[in-house]
Amino acid sequence: MKWAVLVCAMVALSECFYQVPLEKGKTAREILEEQGLWEEYRLKYPYNPTAKFDDRFAVGTESMTNDADLSYYGVISIGTPPQSFKVIFDTGSSNLWVPSIYCNSPACNNHAKFNPSTSSTYKHSSASLNIQYGTGSMIGLLGYDTVMVGGLAVTNQIFGLSTSEAPFMQYMRADGILGLAYPRLAASGATPVFDNMMTEDLVKQDLFSVYLSSNSQQGSVVTFGGIDSNHYTGSITWVPLSRDLYWQITVDSVTVNGQVVACSGGCQAIVDTGTSLIVGPQSSISNINSRVGAYSQNGDYMVNCNNIAQMPDVTFHIQGQEFTLPASAYIHQSQYFGCRTGFGNGGDSLWILGDVFIRQYFAVFNRGQNMVGLAKAV
Repeated sequence: MKWAVLVCAMVALSECFYQVPLEKGKTAREILEEQGLWEEYRLKYPYNPTAKFDDRFAVGTESMTNDADLSYYGVISIGTPPQSFKVIFDTGSSNLWVPSIYCNSPACNNHAKFNPSTSSTYKHSSASLNIQYGTGSMIGLLGYDTVMVGGLAVTNQIFGLSTSEAPFMQYMRADGILGLAYPRLAASGATPVFDNMMTEDLVKQDLFSVYLSSNSQQGSVVTFGGIDSNHYTGSITWVPLSRDLYWQITVDSVTVNGQVVACSGGCQAIVDTGTSLIVGPQSSISNINSRVGAYSQNGDYMVNCNNIAQMPDVTFHIQGQEFTLPASAYIHQSQYFGCRTGFGNGGDSLWILGDVFIRQYFAVFNRGQNMVGLAKAV
């Protein structure tokens, strides 16, 4: 697997940026469905997608949840010589952590484990890390080492080495998580990877972007330090952050067939690569799903697979622009459980624009100007 690609614009070789290819693998849900364990798992580990955005965890500990539908991960390396890990590039959290040789949880035993004793550049820290999940936790140690991300060597990067992990991580393809939100969110005061990239002048521009391919396992990519115009069409709509803790923006409304069905008068949404679905308040999500012809079943919103071509678009109005999702974008078909929508129940007021949205709209995360850029993905 290629770890990284250095891309330089034709007009000026100095205008370079660094890319990490993302692989789209089987989700935890798909693995559990194949094993006939999904219903047992779903009841045992209920999905709480907005848990990691609870302000009580904004400082000190970081809250996360068991998103069984996450499928995109990229490869980074840590240490000298490098040890490789598959990680979720998560714009909804700020810490980097991977499993370690000190962990004997089932979730660690089927993933790559970092061994600090074999790295000549590793530095020990006396601090600990505790990341609270919706149904468990990741407990670990903190250390420092060289982290290679997209061809960039981030030296003296603080990261977590797990000593215990929640059981649901056992079914995830990724080994760990690389957080790309703001430093104030980081557990234990750890400096995020991208902040160190900026501090060490490793990136030409203080931004990164995410392209998620809709139609294949390959082609998805995270780009650091620049914007690859091959991944979008038209112009980029720049949306100022309403809060620079997460990548939080204001959505004006959500419409179906020209009628407002949710977010009337505006609402707050977080653009999050670490959430698979589009998540919103239960009443709003129920209204959207009802308008597209879905019905509730065991926590999912299901549709007749034969009706997808006739189902309406769902449009998010942001910064005066329309961001439209056709049914082909918001419906997922499972060979075991039929067709379900990509709209899921969340908290009281907060929305999350997860991978269902980002697959349709290339996303730029601009730390220099505290904005999110959105453009039609190609």
